[in-house]
Amino acid sequence: MEHHPAAAWLPEAASAVQQHGTGNLLRVVLIVMFLGCVLTAWFLLRGYKRKDD
Repeated sequence: MEHHPAAAWLPEAASAVQQHGTGNLLRVVLIVMFLGCVLTAWFLLRGYKRKDD
């Protein structure tokens, strides 16, 4: 296992993004956005389940 300085990963990551495009980033953003919408809807709609006995 090679030892890389702490700052060496940043240029490698930048070049990887340029080579592979933003497909993975877009996929992650869409998944997080979808889960956020589902959790927000659950949080807002759970109040309507109360019974007024």
